[in-house]
Amino acid sequence: MTDPARIPVIVGIGEITDRADAADRGPIGAEPAGLMAEALRRADGDAGGGWLPRIASLDVVNAVSWPYADLPACVAALLDHRPAHLAYGPVGGETPVRFLHEAARRIARGEVAVAALCSGEAEHSAGAARRAGLDPARDATPPWTVPDPAWTNPRARDYLHPQALRHGLSQPVVVYPLYEIALQAAWGQTPRRGRDESAALWAGMSRVAAENPHGWLRRSFAPDEIATPTPANRPIAWPYTKLMVANPVVNQAAALIVTSLGLARAAGIPEHRLVPIGPGAAASEPRDWLSRDRFDHAPAQDAVLEATLRRAGLAASDLTAIELYSCFPCVPKMARRRLGLPADAVSTVAGGLTFFGAPLNGYMAHAACAMVRRLRDAPGRAGLLYGQGEFVTKHHALVLGGRFDGPDDAPVSVQDEADRRRGPVPPVAEEAAGRAVIETHTVLFDREGAPERGVVVLRQNQTRLLARVPAADRATLAALTDLDRSPVGLAGPLRRGRDGLLEWEAA
Repeated sequence: MTDPARIPVIVGIGEITDRADAADRGPIGAEPAGLMAEALRRADGDAGGGWLPRIASLDVVNAVSWPYADLPACVAALLDHRPAHLAYGPVGGETPVRFLHEAARRIARGEVAVAALCSGEAEHSAGAARRAGLDPARDATPPWTVPDPAWTNPRARDYLHPQALRHGLSQPVVVYPLYEIALQAAWGQTPRRGRDESAALWAGMSRVAAENPHGWLRRSFAPDEIATPTPANRPIAWPYTKLMVANPVVNQAAALIVTSLGLARAAGIPEHRLVPIGPGAAASEPRDWLSRDRFDHAPAQDAVLEATLRRAGLAASDLTAIELYSCFPCVPKMARRRLGLPADAVSTVAGGLTFFGAPLNGYMAHAACAMVRRLRDAPGRAGLLYGQGEFVTKHHALVLGGRFDGPDDAPVSVQDEADRRRGPVPPVAEEAAGRAVIETHTVLFDREGAPERGVVVLRQNQTRLLARVPAADRATLAALTDLDRSPVGLAGPLRRGRDGLLEWEAA
């Protein structure tokens, strides 16, 4: 593709981090729609101004911290401009990457001349207001949009297996540890080695966040601080501590403006500030995590990363920067190995979801802004954005930078390849007796750091089942949290608890 009118480039980026101690800020701060509108204005200013009235396509990343009836319409009203294409995305951490890819393809097809995307959350303000007994729709300055009484939380998990719901494994923070434990065993690591790898990786991310002016936690953390449970770094779900999980209690927003190379040149924007949008790919795992073949790989992740680099004609070593989604350590650790990167590779340009901040579905919009800044300083070089959503479920990768060629016209989905790589899925049994073997597990902790219970994913013959380890079974919990021996493959007897759930012990 050589027609400048069909080559998509990023011309403007905007970010905002709204802190409670900022000057001239009210006690509550701006609502998500206001943060998004301000991020778009900043992106417009970054692009030289005059682009907002020309936006024909605006994608809004799903926001959860405030119940809007029509969030895109609120953002458009604040901008005093309603694009012809105004869309609201589903829940998923990969959606900013998908929206950026879709915007590029609209430009390449000649459907629109200017496109944009934005994200924003104000969970920190909303939570602080609740604790103080304040109503942001009444007490903020200006007041937040009146909440929609019919709003339902888009993070409902009714698609999960009933056994997962009964055992309380319905939130990412308690499911990703199942992948971490299974991966450690598959890689031949003791839990201690796996924890130390995670802590070193996260410490590197904290150093990047400390240098990012838009970061939420702007200081470096040592690996020991991240790995060691303390009252300030309590264990959340084994083997993860608080400093190893995403931090959604932030007020942050981001926006990007995309147009064609031809229009950008006509506007007089220097070419070193134009970042081309290259090829990408997407695929998903079965949405119900119990319906997957194994927990020590992610075929969709593998297929997406490989296809994206192949379509761009790049090897991982050609990339000047990467952003590997970092809600929990298992995700970038898997991706790093698939890409063949060294253990000390810096896998973020923004700072990671723990330290930069995790505005729920919007983090990768901030990562894209950080990538643009990096590539503006390295004209002609390329970077990789990789985002994922739900429970290692939805995967999307995209190359930025490189030559002014534009995205290829191959189908975005590589789902067939992901499905081809997946093995047979064991059926989930709800009734079982006798002995069963650990496939993976986690231990859940209360806010004081005491174990509430363990949950084990077990295999018995050709079936999979879930069972609880009660807090009173200290011997089994000790085996599950042994840093020097993985319990994967350990066998033990099953029994039925008083509430009807299966229980398991190491014996």
